[in-house]
Amino acid sequence: SFHWRICYFIGGGLGFCLLILRISVMESGMYNKVKEMSSVAKGDFRMFFNNGARMRKYLLAILIGLPTWYVIGVLVTFSNNFAKEFNVSETIDPGRATMYAYVAISIGDVLVGFVSQWLKSRKKALFLFYGLTVMAIGLYFTQDGGSASRMYAICAALGFGTGFWAIFVTMAAEQFGTNLRATAATTVPNMVRGALPLILLLFNWLQHFTSYVNAGLITGGIVMLISIIAAWLTEETFGKDLNYVEQ
Repeated sequence: SFHWRICYFIGGGLGFCLLILRISVMESGMYNKVKEMSSVAKGDFRMFFNNGARMRKYLLAILIGLPTWYVIGVLVTFSNNFAKEFNVSETIDPGRATMYAYVAISIGDVLVGFVSQWLKSRKKALFLFYGLTVMAIGLYFTQDGGSASRMYAICAALGFGTGFWAIFVTMAAEQFGTNLRATAATTVPNMVRGALPLILLLFNWLQHFTSYVNAGLITGGIVMLISIIAAWLTEETFGKDLNYVEQ
């Protein structure tokens, strides 16, 4: 074991490595062309809401990412409480559960890109990972007894299933023209993170009417249903011509 501050040094070092790698990446010619267009607004957040079609795409882009923060913010964060309800024989450490989940999320994030290329579809890859998430949620809520190792393994499975973050951000960016693409890629993930308090409010509100476990399960059902519908309504962007701007 080592001091928790070491994690910050490791993260900072990896950040510098990423920055160095980024220097060697050439800027897309599409962005260079947009820079020369003085009449085109660039990165204007308000443009997501001053057009009905754009606003719809933006909201759908946010909704498809909700399962990740339901899993992390509810199932993994409160895994110790759920473990007591499931009569798990050992004490669960939420910090360790989070670690396993994020390791698996990282693996999923790498693989989902290859899956998307193989299927030649962003949406098919996303639905595949949705399916894995639903199966992992099923395993989570059907626990009856068992060990801490099993709970941690299920948290890792949940993390892998929700490891579609990379494709989710890619889909969000590809929904919009070059002048709004970077803004979408940076704001949509933050909007999804900001939705966690709403998910927690729903989870806590449901506990007034049903058990702790049922409240978690119902919350998950609602979140997954919303995200699946949003993904279904979202435009497929694989192979889409991205050389255009939003007016």
